[in-house]
Amino acid sequence: MEPGAVRTAERKQQRKSGTAERRSRLSSVANSLRLLKVFSDEEPEIGISALAQRMGLAKSTVHRLASTLIGADMLEQNPETGRYRLGLALLELGALVRRKMDVSNEAKPYLRMLRETTGETVHLAILDHASVFYVTKLESKQAIRMSSEVGARALAHCTGEGKAMLAFQPDEVVDEIIGCGLPLRTANTITDAKALRRDLAAIRARGYAIDNEESELGLRSVAAPIRSESGAVVASLSIAGPSQRISKKSLASYAREVVKAADEISQRLGYRQYRQPPQRG
Repeated sequence: MEPGAVRTAERKQQRKSGTAERRSRLSSVANSLRLLKVFSDEEPEIGISALAQRMGLAKSTVHRLASTLIGADMLEQNPETGRYRLGLALLELGALVRRKMDVSNEAKPYLRMLRETTGETVHLAILDHASVFYVTKLESKQAIRMSSEVGARALAHCTGEGKAMLAFQPDEVVDEIIGCGLPLRTANTITDAKALRRDLAAIRARGYAIDNEESELGLRSVAAPIRSESGAVVASLSIAGPSQRISKKSLASYAREVVKAADEISQRLGYRQYRQPPQRG
């Protein structure tokens, strides 16, 4: 066989091997999820033989899957019976999901109130690394309005929602985001690390954040942080609209409304510490 033909055959074999490996990994992930879903309130603990029978897999395969899940704290093994049960990692994930659902559910009436009061689009967002994730939105009924989608993402450092949350995060979180870079979106975007830290300090002092055409020209927003029972900032509430209608002067009025609503949502989530009314500026 010619050298070129040998290399071609080797590449084909490598591709086949890589494809088979990816399929095997996907199959293992799918089977791990199937295994977790076997457990229920009626059967919180199940032995290896019963798991294998329910899943239609060999006991050795199920044992390997269970061992991997135990290593990730998604499964536990009862030392007395040898049976398996769901682990604490799943409880933590479930609690995280419930917190996000609780924020969304508690915020909805306040979003409706803000939309009716201001006539502008209102958002509920959470922080996800260097971006904000829009959980809920109620769009303005006016012809010219800020349009967005639930599930959309935006950069945290140049949005009101993102800065309202970043201002109350640990230093290492802010350092990580700055370390990833501060991309320029408009001429107003803060791209200097020191300038961003100064802006976040001002947000902490006054209680709300402003996006003055930093993420998109012609768009302004004002946002306030929402806290959980522990006091951690878990989301932000915002009012957003076209700059031709939301002047810099009107932002102060909107800020009072959005801070009041965010504080009331925080109280609904169990947060009790009193906060001073927002300052002008």
